[in-house]
Amino acid sequence: MEWSAKIIIHHAESKIAVSFEKNAALIDRIKQFKGRYWSSTMKAWLLPDTEENRKHFGLPLVTDLLPNEDGIKALYNYKNWMRSKRYSESTIKTYMEAVKSFLTFFNKKATSDISNQDVIIYNNNYILKNNLSASYQNQIVSAIKLFFITVQDRKIEIESIHRPKRAKVLPNVLSKEEVKKILEAHSNIKHRAMLSLIYSCGLRAGELLALKPYHIDSNRQIILLKNSKGKKDRIAPLSPKILVLLRDYYKDYKPKTYLFEGQTEGKPYDARSLQVILKQALTKAKIDKPVTLHWLRHSYATHLLESGTDIRYIQELLGHSASKTTEIYTHVSTKKIQQIKSPFDDL
Repeated sequence: MEWSAKIIIHHAESKIAVSFEKNAALIDRIKQFKGRYWSSTMKAWLLPDTEENRKHFGLPLVTDLLPNEDGIKALYNYKNWMRSKRYSESTIKTYMEAVKSFLTFFNKKATSDISNQDVIIYNNNYILKNNLSASYQNQIVSAIKLFFITVQDRKIEIESIHRPKRAKVLPNVLSKEEVKKILEAHSNIKHRAMLSLIYSCGLRAGELLALKPYHIDSNRQIILLKNSKGKKDRIAPLSPKILVLLRDYYKDYKPKTYLFEGQTEGKPYDARSLQVILKQALTKAKIDKPVTLHWLRHSYATHLLESGTDIRYIQELLGHSASKTTEIYTHVSTKKIQQIKSPFDDL
């Protein structure tokens, strides 16, 4: 029974991805790990990136060594600096772990003496040597660049730190017919409302779960998204159809604090349970694709583009800082492509 394990970044968190051929015995063993879940996108079981789990799967340990005294002091200052800049606690945790790993690798060297060449050495002799993913490497680079802003009298040139070349991956998009099947699959109005709201407003899963009842402005037919990615507020239009669905849902459930609450009153709905709801909808709709919640957001943007909506408005609706991020949807829109006549038809 063979399996493989590696460290990856999934939804901005470090995870251990474990994959193997379908095997009942291994599945039973993996289910014994606390916090594990199956990712249909990664085609792997994802486990919390802990020292215990790393040791179990023979992965490199972060705490085999520690940064030197100079590095520990610099890490403390780095943490305080990020907090003063109002970085989220999850970002602070991720960046602290990344820089701790980096400084541990050079624990015989003063922090101020670390150079750009050392970053290259770390990438080659730690990240590449241990087959860590490009996304994890990119996360490390972001953390290192930010860290050295806080280090005085440094040798390193922050802007010269290079990032790994990113693969040009197009977003996954569903047809309108597929979206309709998914959204109508559940008879439970709460489940249907959550999935429908994600698609109808192009929301991220976290944005949906953070919603509170007063964020729905039915008079102006808009939804207010507070502290979204990058701490940016934005608004999105609400269709009359989704408003009717939300009113019916509200009458039945009467949520108190969050628009969608879990079993505990006043607590937001669980993110993993939301993923299960989508998986159940896919089964009922008989759609055999590794669809994620983010596919609904991608589909919303692409369908807007195909219906003639200006890409600048789509950028605003999605909360993208740069137009370049939004322009990727022009590569998956099929409206123009379908109008191209293949020379095969003239043979």
